[in-house]
Amino acid sequence: MTPPRRIALIGNSLPRRCGIATFTTDLLRAISNSGPSLQACVVAMTDRDQTYDYPASVVLQIRDDNLQEYARAAASLNAGRFDVVCLQHEFGIFGGDAGAHILELLTRLTMPVVTTLHTVLASPSAIQRTVTERIVEASAKVVVMADKGRELLHCVYRVPHEKIEVIAHGIPDFPFVAPDPAKARLGFSGRSVILTFGLLSPSKGIEVMIDAMPSILKRRPDAVYVVLGATHPNLVRDQGEAYRESLTARVRELGVEDHVVFLNQFVDQATLLEFISMCDVYVTPYLNEAQMTSGTLAYSFGLGKPVVSTPYWHARELLADGRGILVSFGDAAGIGHEIAELLTDAPRRQAMRKRAYATSRSMTWERTAERYITTFEHARQGHRLKVIARAAPEAIAPLSPAGAPHMRLEHFLSMCDDTGLFQHAVHSVPDRAHGYCVDDNARALLLACALNEPGEQPLPEILTGCFAAFVQHAWNPDTRRFRNFMGFNRTWLEDRGSEDSHGRTLWALGGCARKDASASRRRWAATLFAEALPAAAAFRSPRAWAFTLLGLDAYCATAPDDLHAREIRNLLAGKLMSSLLSVETPDWVWFEEGLAYDNARLPQALVATGMATQTPSYVEAGLRSLRWLTTQQGATGHFRPVGTAGFGDRRKPPRAFDQQPLEATATIAACLTAWRADGDAEWKMLATKVFCWFLGSNDLSIALVDSETGSCRDGLHPDRANENCGGESVVSYLLAVADIRQLGRADVNPKNPVSLRAVGT
Repeated sequence: MTPPRRIALIGNSLPRRCGIATFTTDLLRAISNSGPSLQACVVAMTDRDQTYDYPASVVLQIRDDNLQEYARAAASLNAGRFDVVCLQHEFGIFGGDAGAHILELLTRLTMPVVTTLHTVLASPSAIQRTVTERIVEASAKVVVMADKGRELLHCVYRVPHEKIEVIAHGIPDFPFVAPDPAKARLGFSGRSVILTFGLLSPSKGIEVMIDAMPSILKRRPDAVYVVLGATHPNLVRDQGEAYRESLTARVRELGVEDHVVFLNQFVDQATLLEFISMCDVYVTPYLNEAQMTSGTLAYSFGLGKPVVSTPYWHARELLADGRGILVSFGDAAGIGHEIAELLTDAPRRQAMRKRAYATSRSMTWERTAERYITTFEHARQGHRLKVIARAAPEAIAPLSPAGAPHMRLEHFLSMCDDTGLFQHAVHSVPDRAHGYCVDDNARALLLACALNEPGEQPLPEILTGCFAAFVQHAWNPDTRRFRNFMGFNRTWLEDRGSEDSHGRTLWALGGCARKDASASRRRWAATLFAEALPAAAAFRSPRAWAFTLLGLDAYCATAPDDLHAREIRNLLAGKLMSSLLSVETPDWVWFEEGLAYDNARLPQALVATGMATQTPSYVEAGLRSLRWLTTQQGATGHFRPVGTAGFGDRRKPPRAFDQQPLEATATIAACLTAWRADGDAEWKMLATKVFCWFLGSNDLSIALVDSETGSCRDGLHPDRANENCGGESVVSYLLAVADIRQLGRADVNPKNPVSLRAVGT
């Protein structure tokens, strides 16, 4: 999938004081920090006649009651050629009945929309239901922050599950620290601190917590309740500070003036985190169950704070299973009892802190941004397209290995210049706007190695050298990692690429060290491989492990005395095995909770490593998981690769679309490796069945390749082929051709099969 480059967020923005403004600003910062090539900005909603000193990241603002400004904003976004628009929706921030003015903008946009619903009403009014349904209809994806939101969208609004993503509210990546240092800095040393923060309004239930203070003080006389936050601007506009004054009056009536502190200020994030750090217990005594998300709850939980809360929807999910304490709405006695219990039981309080902090690591803004970017990618892959009736694939004749197409390189050569292989194409024309990447040039180097096999015509020497030079230039000795994306002007767009791109480059270097026609280049590849290998030991991506193992399979054959390489091979193979054994069930024989891209490379790496190291358990595990994977991809009679729409699904059958050549190529290569391992001719038949996907034996009965030029379209949407023929697709197809041609030249059984029986099972 092509990552989005230009993203516009629509919502409130700081310095406007509200939770949506804080969320939008934090999300913008996290997305912008996720990669140097990504540009993100905000279209800010401005309320009534207010003015704000917005930062430079706010490129447009819309006065919420001015319908024409919504239309003008849509025109500006379309002209700016944004890849995705991400709407932050809350009924109160848009003009019109139930915020209907926002539809004037959404219905005019030409790019996909991803909408985050900060509120999902269980019992909407007629106009609220209509507006929500139209927003969902205009959106390619809808994001909610709790499973309850998914449930309501599906049951109340009939939104299909596949359109909904649950992405947790982001939190700062803050260290796990004791509260005492922050207490000293803020003037609360020697006190047991209870904290609530956020904009004050009657729905927050502050009065309930004040009523609980006398019972807490009986058991913990040093306790102090800190209420941090300005009064909500809308409340101030309509009623002044009457609500805050009623709270202070209540404090005086109960005689707890020395134990309740109101700090009437809207603080920046650094100050806020300091206050959270000092508290011993955080409390959210909200009065309304129908609160889908609470940023204050997420932040406090993420800093590892024991939380006592009423059971509104977000708290009920986040604090379940002992991660916090839930008390009935309006129950001052219950809240007082639970807080007093925590403040007088340090071991229990510390255990709850550790549990909250450990659980929240997947919620950091970095992880949240990754989930959003993946959702943006899926939105761009055609969620608005409708599935059409498909021709029966049985009409397509099967392919025999001996009948594999010739190796046609015309399109591949047209996609290269003296820098390397271009990433993308517009139809069959190279698209210079998106430059190059090491992923595709590493694949091209692997293709050059494959064409050194007997019976193939090698690539021109100058071209192989070009791909090697690209890989060499991608190496960043300062970070000890390979860069990935390069602009057409030969400027790197990042200091380091992903773990997967590093592993894939190691794979290409290993192949080059073993099979390149040039002895000098083989030595170069082996040297750079050894230099770049240590980084892989710390990788967390199973695909990066697999790609590196495939590189090690080739490298270790040429450098059998490299003990460090052998140690890392054992380490990574062990990680793959551990992943499989920890996730696998009788009906889910896989390494992860979901299926993603290049799936078959994982079992292929285990089988190849098992054969090379004479480890039967690796071979058996690889064959077992590959059989399960091919079953998932072949239920329709023809090959159906794992669709990109299903990336992120947990333990669900693969989605049908979008289908990409990379998956077919990986499956063919894995079947060839499996065939070499156990000599079962079924693998050979399966490989040819998968290859027929390129030729038209697929869900749409559409051939993806031009047999005259060797071009390959980028994949299948639900109703059509993607007409662009980019670098990844053409290399994937040609690698598949090389494997099928190799199968066709082989005997019915491998010459030297290393079967399970041969290695001791």
